[in-house]
Amino acid sequence: MRILAIETSCDETSAAIIEAKNGDKRVKILANIIASSLSLHAKTGGIIPETAAREQIKYILPVIEKALSSIPTIDAIAVTIGPGLIGSLLVGVETAKTLSYVWNKPIIPVNHLIGHIYANFVDQTTDYKLQDTVDRGLSTVSNNYIEFPAIVLVVSGGHTDLLLMKAHGKIIWLGGTRDDAAGEAFDKIGRILNLSYPGGPSIEKAALKGNEKEIDLPRPLIGSDDFDFSFSGLKTAALREIQAIKQLDDITISNISASVQKAIVDVLVKKTLKAAQEYKAKSILLSGGVAANKKLRTEFKSKIVNLKSSIRLFAPAKSLCTDNAAMIGAAAFFNCHFVKWNKIEVNPELYF
Repeated sequence: MRILAIETSCDETSAAIIEAKNGDKRVKILANIIASSLSLHAKTGGIIPETAAREQIKYILPVIEKALSSIPTIDAIAVTIGPGLIGSLLVGVETAKTLSYVWNKPIIPVNHLIGHIYANFVDQTTDYKLQDTVDRGLSTVSNNYIEFPAIVLVVSGGHTDLLLMKAHGKIIWLGGTRDDAAGEAFDKIGRILNLSYPGGPSIEKAALKGNEKEIDLPRPLIGSDDFDFSFSGLKTAALREIQAIKQLDDITISNISASVQKAIVDVLVKKTLKAAQEYKAKSILLSGGVAANKKLRTEFKSKIVNLKSSIRLFAPAKSLCTDNAAMIGAAAFFNCHFVKWNKIEVNPELYF
C-alpha cells in the first residue's frame, strides 16, 4: 500500500509518500517534503496561528506536488485531523478531502499525537543516519523491531504524556502534564534567557558549555506515585534564579541551561522507567520534538544499562521527531480505518 500523508497541525506543511505491505514491521519513506514557517515565528518568539495558516495555504500544493513528482500512484490519503491550530488543520484536511473526492481514493484520519509515536515505526536504515536512532547497540535497526507492551513518552512543546501501548490501536493513557509541557518549559525559560526560538534546541546548545550542578532546581512530581508531570514550578524557580543575577553572561546562561535541562530530563527518565517496570514493558518509545534532545537519549540509555534490563529503547531519527507527514503515513498504515471524505472533520482539541 502506498499512502499520501498530509500534516499541517502547526507551523510545518508536510506531504509524504510511505509504502508498506501487510505484515511489515515498519513503513518505508518514498518521499517526505517539509516546508516550515519557523523563521517567521522566530522573529516573534512564538507561533502566530494566522501567520502559520497563511503560509500553509501557499505551501500545501507545492509540497504535495513535489512528494508525488516521482511516485504518482497512491492507494490512499492520510491527514492529520487534530490536535493543533484550527486554521492550520483546515488547510490540510480540506486539501485531503478535495483530493480524495477528485481521485476517488479512500481517506484515513490521523491523530497528530499518535502520529508522533509512529515515527518509531518508520524504516530508518536507508533514508536516515543510524546514529540518529537509539537502539541497544546493534549494528543495524532493521532486525531490531519494537515489541509490545511498550511504554511511550510523548514529549513536545504542547504535550508531555506517558502511554501504555499493548498493540497497534490499543493505547492506554497513564498520565500527563498538569500544567506546562516539557517543551513549553524549555521555550519559556529560553525566552527569559533571551535565547532564540524554539527554546529547546537553544537551551540544549547552551547547556553544552554549562555545569548542570551549578544551580539546584526542583524536579516537580519526580517522586509522586502517579505518572503525571508538572513543569510550571521549575519554570518559576528558574525565573527566580535568573532575576537574582545582576548580569547574565554567557557562562551563567550556559549553567542555567544545563541545570534546567538536567532537571527536566531527570523527571522524564524516572517517570518513564517507573512505568516501564510497573507494566513489564519490552520497549520504550520516545516521541515528539523534545525526543531529539541528546541529553534525554543519553540518560535513558545509561539508566537502562544500569538497571541491567532487557527493555529496548527506541527513538526516531531526529529529523522525524518534529512534525512531518511520514509519521502520519505510518500511523495511518498501522491503524487503517477508512472514512468517507465528507465525514472528515478537524478537531483541534483531539486527545488520545
